[in-house]
Amino acid sequence: MVIGVSFMNAKLRTKETAMLCQAFLALEAEEECLAFFEDLLTVQELQSIAQRLAVAQLLDQGQTYEDIARLTGASSATISRVKRALAFGADGYRLVLDRLAKAR
Repeated sequence: MVIGVSFMNAKLRTKETAMLCQAFLALEAEEECLAFFEDLLTVQELQSIAQRLAVAQLLDQGQTYEDIARLTGASSATISRVKRALAFGADGYRLVLDRLAKAR
């Protein structure tokens, strides 16, 4: 486990999710990620995941629900779910947002 990150849901720890995590970690470039995602996910699934990350980033920047909905097309339910995950989740969004900010 990464320091500062709590894996809250033990039901997610399976051989299959471990293999999925290892698959993500094995990818070395954006093009590889996109190729894997194209094979793994439907277009709608990929767009939904990408939208949730964008919502998390905008929430972290202090944007309002109205602005986030306008910018991303996300519903208030999606924005609320992401906000709840940021506040009370396993800190996965926090880890990724911090690393993305550091990489800029």
